[in-house]
Parts: sequence; structure tokens; C-alpha cells
Amino acid sequence: MIEGFYNLLALVGFHHPIHPIVVHIPMGMVVGAVLFSLVHWKKPGLGLDRTAFHCIVLALIFVVPVYIAGLLDWQHVFAGDWNKWIVIKMILGVVLTGVLIATVVAQRRGASHQVLFRYYLVSLAICGGLGFSGGELLYGG
Repeated sequence: MIEGFYNLLALVGFHHPIHPIVVHIPMGMVVGAVLFSLVHWKKPGLGLDRTAFHCIVLALIFVVPVYIAGLLDWQHVFAGDWNKWIVIKMILGVVLTGVLIATVVAQRRGASHQVLFRYYLVSLAICGGLGFSGGELLYGG
């Protein structure tokens, strides 16, 4: 089934893994949350704290397609071979999802901007770990 999916993509000229395409959405949203939150401190009247939170919500929504694409690519490219980098990525992915959920819950419970900013920074650090481990998985080190 997985090979059929990739063969279909190849028929239209697409020969690349799909995970790197969709992974930029949640990663970018987390970076955006941090940046919008920082600007909010300088210019609080713009409502960018809300924009930062919306970035986190979008990141949380898009982790599902990222997981699916990652699992498909892992099966297709690595034949489901377990190694330390894939394990690290899976653990960090679950941790990131947990932190994103905790961020949404904290915001719904009225957490301060400072508290939410800490969640954003933790999410950003996890994204850095995910990016690094993905690079090691594909390109070695």
C-alpha cells in the first residue's frame, strides 16, 4: 500500500519524501509563536499574543499530518528500520504534542503571557531537537 502511494506520486513527477514538506508547518508555527510573543512585549496593543496562541493551535493541528507523513516516509525510505534517531524523533514528537496540548490548556485556563511564552520556548527547543535528529537520520553525522 505504501509503495503504491509513492508510485502514484512518482507518476506525477514527485520523487521526494513527503514528511519534509509538511513538517515545516508546525515548526514554522512554533517559531511564529515565539516571534509574535516577543513583539507583543514591545507592542502589547497589537494583539499579537493572540496570534502567537493561534500559531500554537495550528502547530497542534498539523502534527497529525506530520506524524502520518513521517511514518510513511520511514517505512518507504528506511523500511521501518529502528535506530536511535527514529526513536528520538518519535519521543520528541510525542513530547512536543504534549507541550502543545498543555499550552492550549494553560491558555484556556487564563495563563499569563509570561507562562505561555515559556511553553512557546520549550516547544521551540523541542522543535530544534526534532530538526537536528531528522538531519542526523537522513544525512548522518
